[in-house]
Amino acid sequence: MSSWSDALDRCGIVDPSLRGDYGAQRALARRFAPAEYLTVRLLLPGPLHPSVFTAVAFMHETDERIDSGEPGARRAALRVWDQEVTAALAGRGAARQPMSRALADTVRRHPVLAARVRAFLDGAPAEADWTGLDTESDFQAYVDSYSLPALMLTACLLEPPSPADASAFEAGCRTLIEAMQRIDFLADLAEDIAQGRIGVPRDALARHGLKTEDLARGSGGQVPAVERLVMEQARLAGAGLDGCAKLPELAEPGHRPFLDALIAVQRLRLRAVERKGAALLTHGARPAVLATLRLLTQAYRNTRKQRRTRN
Repeated sequence: MSSWSDALDRCGIVDPSLRGDYGAQRALARRFAPAEYLTVRLLLPGPLHPSVFTAVAFMHETDERIDSGEPGARRAALRVWDQEVTAALAGRGAARQPMSRALADTVRRHPVLAARVRAFLDGAPAEADWTGLDTESDFQAYVDSYSLPALMLTACLLEPPSPADASAFEAGCRTLIEAMQRIDFLADLAEDIAQGRIGVPRDALARHGLKTEDLARGSGGQVPAVERLVMEQARLAGAGLDGCAKLPELAEPGHRPFLDALIAVQRLRLRAVERKGAALLTHGARPAVLATLRLLTQAYRNTRKQRRTRN
């Protein structure tokens, strides 16, 4: 694993102020997504680290700005953020925040990211306006408009060069993020219930004789139905993870270990959700830290062995 300073050097990021801006994005990514942060550090080539962490930090910062409060306030926050990011990427005036400066520099280094940032911001009203989902079709539309553009902020940096392979790669990413979003909505069920909105579609609740207000009680006669609901949604997520198993094969060899590990981490998250079952009504679900560390350590060892063999 290369040092952070070496990763910046290999990218040609030498200006002390800009190095500080990138360092701030690294810290945010580590705080927002510690497992994914470690996966990047261990398994992706060093020169990608500053750009990937900036994309991850930007995605999570956007989500934080529009994830709480009344829909009107969330929409207003999105408008302000969209204007600031758009101005920074266009080079109109000095970017005011370390994130805007690092993102603008990353887009200059990876022009493919510009369209992905725009698609993500254009889809962000789906999150700002979100008060829950009525049907499975609504869930699929949410994934298309917001979840997939969010994933592609980083995934586009790993895209294969061939247009045909890139198209297949994005299709695989769509399958992956659908599964990840189902896992997220289950893992965050207690938090979302407290905010009066959940990601599991209401028609899925109805199939098990449940309503949103039943989930808010957190106990009682509805527990068996909640168990069945969780298992149903978990099965759908598991099928999605199975469906993207060949996604890493579409990427460049140096990116495959990261994608393999990313999918494996999602399987750990899914197992954590399944173990919780109806307890998700009151407690979140996260994979065991030691299990995640073991998985990533083994992946790192395998990757180092493969690199030594190729050399």
